[in-house]
Amino acid sequence: MTAPVSPGTSAEPRLSTVDGRAILSWVERSGEHASLKFSEWEKDGWTPARLVAEGDDWFVNWADVPSVVRLPGGTMAAHWLQTTGGDPDAYDLQLTFSRDGGRTWSPPVTPHHDGTPYEHGFASLFAAPEGGLGLVWLDGRALHPGSGGEAEGPMSLRAATFSADGVQLSESLVDDRVCDCCPTAAAATSDGAIAAFRNRSDDETRDIQVTRFERGAWTKPADVHNDGWRIDACPVNGPALSASGRDVAVAWFTARFDQGHAFVAFSHDGGRTFSPPIRVDDVATLGRVDVQILAPNEAVAAWIEYADGRAQFRMRKVRESSRRSGATTIAGLDAGRASGYSRLAKTGDNLLLAWTETHSGSSQVKTAVARVR
Repeated sequence: MTAPVSPGTSAEPRLSTVDGRAILSWVERSGEHASLKFSEWEKDGWTPARLVAEGDDWFVNWADVPSVVRLPGGTMAAHWLQTTGGDPDAYDLQLTFSRDGGRTWSPPVTPHHDGTPYEHGFASLFAAPEGGLGLVWLDGRALHPGSGGEAEGPMSLRAATFSADGVQLSESLVDDRVCDCCPTAAAATSDGAIAAFRNRSDDETRDIQVTRFERGAWTKPADVHNDGWRIDACPVNGPALSASGRDVAVAWFTARFDQGHAFVAFSHDGGRTFSPPIRVDDVATLGRVDVQILAPNEAVAAWIEYADGRAQFRMRKVRESSRRSGATTIAGLDAGRASGYSRLAKTGDNLLLAWTETHSGSSQVKTAVARVR
């Protein structure tokens, strides 16, 4: 089925669920004008689209994707990216809140206050205690002009929390050196929030790490698995998280031996420890993974399979015992970056899917639904 988007160009879908309620968000473009819209899943169908915000000075990118989420108390929050000057890679996060179901939205605010003309993006929003909002993002405030004209220095991972009425409560540094442009992921467990990201060590090892919010602070990041992938560049391929109670599933991409593969690992202690990784692709993958927990030891994983010169959006069930179902192909995709990330979300017995299809230079968000058995 198609999502409730306009006939023109649409892309950058994102799915979120809180208390079983699912939201699809996406970006529509007309020239330089961009608008963030959303729809909710109700009675086996999508509600009419609603506008969150729009502008002519947004930073729109296939990997750094805006979002709309509903918080447990009913407040909604959304974010997008706004350019800050002449440098096309200089942009700020913009956050807005709605207390009337998305009919009206508050004036936007930023969670960072450094005022530097560098990247602030790749944000992941999650539910914080007492109906509040938490988020993590990649922050370029430590960058500086380099001798070749390009910015130099480390990218960091930072976090912030807001109350349900949109008042900022905190901002903190989580990790002072991370991969420059790999999307982050975050989820709320019964033990607290967990975030996943691609680390960057001094020897350019870029494996996936997680950090947990515990006793008012983020824990020291730890590897999900020691892949040992060294690459002197950003692969623009971030992890995915899904959580239910203390159960967590994480999916990620790695290409240590120059062959891309996707993996899933499970945790039953809120992300403190993880099972051995289970490979989910069949031949090779471009990554762009997502994951959705179905049961404590079972999840659905999605990835972009690449074989015989073709790219396909695929998914399959994965069990902690390393058992895998057969892979299901959802759609054929552009092997380039225009197709972006495909998305999964579960609401009731429905597994919702969203992706971007491209034809003749234009793109359109599509959705599908599958019954979870």
